[in-house]
Amino acid sequence: MGKKMGITLIFWLAAWHMHATFILIPMDEAQTDHLKAYGVVYRALERGLKVKWLLNYRGGSFLLPYDPQVKEDCLARNVYFEEITDDEAARILREVESPAVNMHAVTLEKPPKIAVYSPKDNMPWDDAVTLALTYAEIPYDVVYDKEVLRGELVKYDWLHLHHEDFTGQYGRFYAGYRTAPWYVERKLRLEALARELGFDKVSKLKLAVAEKIKEFVEGGGFLFAMCSATDTLDIALAAAETDICDTMYDGDPPEPGCQDKLDFSRTFAFENFVLEQDPLAYEFSNIDTTPVRQVPPENDYFELREFSAKYDPVPTMLTQNHTILIKGFYGQTTAFNPATVKPHVIILAETPWNGEVKYLHGRKGKGMFTFYGGHDPEDYQHKVGDPKTELRLYPTSPGYRLILNNVLFPAAEKQKKKT
Repeated sequence: MGKKMGITLIFWLAAWHMHATFILIPMDEAQTDHLKAYGVVYRALERGLKVKWLLNYRGGSFLLPYDPQVKEDCLARNVYFEEITDDEAARILREVESPAVNMHAVTLEKPPKIAVYSPKDNMPWDDAVTLALTYAEIPYDVVYDKEVLRGELVKYDWLHLHHEDFTGQYGRFYAGYRTAPWYVERKLRLEALARELGFDKVSKLKLAVAEKIKEFVEGGGFLFAMCSATDTLDIALAAAETDICDTMYDGDPPEPGCQDKLDFSRTFAFENFVLEQDPLAYEFSNIDTTPVRQVPPENDYFELREFSAKYDPVPTMLTQNHTILIKGFYGQTTAFNPATVKPHVIILAETPWNGEVKYLHGRKGKGMFTFYGGHDPEDYQHKVGDPKTELRLYPTSPGYRLILNNVLFPAAEKQKKKT
């Protein structure tokens, strides 16, 4: 009797697996490693599988055709998944596409080719995006000024900028770190690079790079930036026809009246900002809210906005998460002054206590950009020289999930806002 029951159970399990034709990767609180899950999806796309991103369904879950490699990938990386049948998948899709719910299924078709703009030398801080990409095992190339000016961005779909100063003021670290070996070496290296590439000032080199990045986006590329790369990119573009750098940065004083010569029509996200003209201040402009923030760390949260998944799939993709409240974190540029954000820019997240903008998105030409304030979502106040964040300790980080949402959404490039 026992032997017969055992045989029956084996046949039943075999029949069940034969009917399990889909894999669901939930992204709600049931998920054991949200960040690794993005890598599983990316590798499935690399192998030619099409993936349904179920917006607002269980935290933005993924539905894939059953594939043994996907299953093995999940098991090897502690990513929670469920094997489901055709009927179960059809039921989920019917629920997601019902007009009665704010959900939508977006098809991801092709993995984006990723570039990270970063110097080749070691810097005394880490980049949250490269940490996320490395942890999720998503491949990327490192590019810097030479590659950008050679026109190599055309090879990529997605470009990331992080702790960079496109104004040529070396991060405004002069007051605190001008004698630090890393600062001295970096300044000398950038000056040599500028001369090698035909520029007499680092600020002119960085402006040329900023212009190439702008061309990349206008031509259809996807740009993601964090921390000081967000505001310094726009400041450099606005200051294209004037000199805003003081003597310790470029050898001569700024042009008188440089504030009035800014051209905000050239920028991505910000306008009507006021430059910080004290060269010793660790700040670029009033875009950043760091100097005026007054909130205890335990109360520092920002809130994701809700969008119509069926009519605004792009901002909905960018805000997929298992929570709408996310703990705040500082950076050289922590968050954005709402008075400086252009009207056409979509605010994705803001702080409920004063309305500062933490996360925003917009279009420029044929492309799109997303700016995320702060340096490291799991290091509240990362300082120069602090050790890097170990993401294995934060596998369900909602702040890091926002980064990886941006990595995947170009795979759904054909998704347009409905009219």
